[in-house]
Amino acid sequence: MRPADFTLSAGPTTVPAEVMAAMGRPIIYHYDPSFIETFKRTCEKSAEVFGTKEDVILMQGEAVVGLEAAGRACVRPGMKVLNLISGVFGKGMSDWLKMWGADVIDLAVPYNDAVTSEAVEKALKENPAVELVTVVHSETPSGTLNPVAEIGPLARAHGAVTLVDCVSSLAGMPFHPDEWQLDICVAGAQKCLSGPPGITPMTVSKEAWALIDKNPGAPRYSFVALLDWREIYLKGGRFPFTPSVSDVFGLEACLDWVLEQGLERAIAQHTIAAQACREGAKAMGLKLWPKSEAIMSTCTTAIAVPEGLTDIQVRNHVRERYGVQISAGQNAGNLIRIGHMGVTARSLYPVVGLSAVGRGLTDLGVKVDLGAGVEAALEVISAAASGGGRN
Repeated sequence: MRPADFTLSAGPTTVPAEVMAAMGRPIIYHYDPSFIETFKRTCEKSAEVFGTKEDVILMQGEAVVGLEAAGRACVRPGMKVLNLISGVFGKGMSDWLKMWGADVIDLAVPYNDAVTSEAVEKALKENPAVELVTVVHSETPSGTLNPVAEIGPLARAHGAVTLVDCVSSLAGMPFHPDEWQLDICVAGAQKCLSGPPGITPMTVSKEAWALIDKNPGAPRYSFVALLDWREIYLKGGRFPFTPSVSDVFGLEACLDWVLEQGLERAIAQHTIAAQACREGAKAMGLKLWPKSEAIMSTCTTAIAVPEGLTDIQVRNHVRERYGVQISAGQNAGNLIRIGHMGVTARSLYPVVGLSAVGRGLTDLGVKVDLGAGVEAALEVISAAASGGGRN
């Protein structure tokens, strides 16, 4: 089976030609002075996109490696952790924390909702011993967003460190770790950065390092050892193991792609694509999955599958008949997702996704107003273009 004509998934997503070209460069020795310069430069560009002055580490692996590395570095057996659950990844972190021996307080909401800062403040007051707060910023499988801008200061005032999964939010929506007092932020190259899925930029604050230093069981001499990266690379300028040279080349290229267009413009493009998708879905007569638009992420549009169908039926039909790859909700519920990340947050990609979904549902016997949906999406895109050029 050949690849889909349009990859409008929730990541990995389509990448620019510049990133593909960079990853096709010859692989060189990781201690070649040219690569050492490239690695250092890529860390600096990552910090620029994050908007941070804290330490940046480029974990060599998909974002789950960075999340595991952060959690295992921080968590001591018996340590009290407040974990926020609004979706699949928040629940997964809870399972990890318990496996590592943490005393976990789960603050959970339905998978179409978001945790409120008021609930977090209450939980912290009721649990003064909490040392770590773990939260997913953009809960990709549900298409929802948690208010980490408000949660960060609450945790810092409490004396707790925050571990934030911002895998699908970096470069696609506002994210300011220093301003928001966030401590460990784990991103992903394969989402809104439109990069390769094998490398994970992450930030670590001074407060986070202090917490890690209190953990005698923090991994060392391991693929997931943050301390190795601090001691060997940040302090010594060497690598704890051989980095993925091609993925570093790809990450630098996608960071350049974002920085050259401007981070604010990149974020604006995601906002326009999300609005176009939402308005189009509603005009078709479809129901958006999240409880309210106020908590919707801008990197993907989650749509409830009409009664009588499953997400598998819809996705398979759209893929087979129209060559468009969309995503499921990864057990968040009976939903489908149209991704608009990086490259696919531009131009008419949202219309392609909506058209494929709308026509696919029609084929499957669901009455939708496809024309109204496409017109609504185009109206959003046209209005944005007339106000400031092509999106």
